[in-house]
Amino acid sequence: MAEVKTEVTSAEGMKEHIPGQMLRERRAQADDDIYVEIVTRNAIQDDILVPAVPEPLLVWIASGEAVVEERPPGGEWLAVRVRQGDFYLTTSPVPVEMRWRSTSPEPFTVMHVYVGLPLFARVVRMATGRALGDFALREVSGERDQILCGLLQVLYASLSSPTQPSGGFIQGMAQALGFRLVEGYEIAVDGRKIVRGGLPAHKLHRILAAMRSRLAEPFELAPYADMAGLSVFHFSRVFKQATSMAPSRYVARLRLEEARRLLCETDRSVIDIGLALGYQSPSHFSQVFRHGTGVTPSVYRRELGISHRERR
Repeated sequence: MAEVKTEVTSAEGMKEHIPGQMLRERRAQADDDIYVEIVTRNAIQDDILVPAVPEPLLVWIASGEAVVEERPPGGEWLAVRVRQGDFYLTTSPVPVEMRWRSTSPEPFTVMHVYVGLPLFARVVRMATGRALGDFALREVSGERDQILCGLLQVLYASLSSPTQPSGGFIQGMAQALGFRLVEGYEIAVDGRKIVRGGLPAHKLHRILAAMRSRLAEPFELAPYADMAGLSVFHFSRVFKQATSMAPSRYVARLRLEEARRLLCETDRSVIDIGLALGYQSPSHFSQVFRHGTGVTPSVYRRELGISHRERR
């Protein structure tokens, strides 16, 4: 049985790549499993990059309402208003940029469910007689499905209860979700083989957690490749497939995101923040920050940080 644990973290301190407060986590111990997170997101979130993973990903809105915008990197923003009970489904092989704004007083809480590929492949074979490479799911943004959302509500309630569900129960829920996806969300592939490479979600999450915890340290590629069980060359390739960025560039983006958060949400000095995030000098921090945001750290704090606190 996979481990289930409860932990509470700061907005950017959670070990994953999307800011929020972790309420509940069910870790996947292997590819043939599901990975589940229940997280309360920030009420207002500037654009962030969400990596692609090979597994089908369901995102279910557990509470609150928000206007959520998404786009492929550098593309046009698409806004969708979502509320409790709506869901997203993605199997996109490319990462996506997202931002959102909560529009209700309730916490904006979501549940992420990653369905392991071996498990999903068995469901596809049982339901259609086809291999996973001959099957594809359509993308869904902010829709409602009484059956699917009923299953997700049961999963949410079981993981939120003091008595944790058994591994058999979770496996049964995972299969039920898989069959509903196959029966309701298939899209024609026109004879094309669907390639699902990249890092499995549970491995990618551990690597992103390690990257976030080592922002103050000089970047080294080899430890992350070791965590993935891959050569440095192969790891760099599959990581870029998931995030559209080389590992070193992704770490640079994480540093910038954390700098923005600290400038908005703390009273630490600009110099202290820069040194704490591994920048070589205050001038280096200012140069990199200005390149990424268009303004210096001091201007960002004055013009955006104050505005953010007022809206909260």
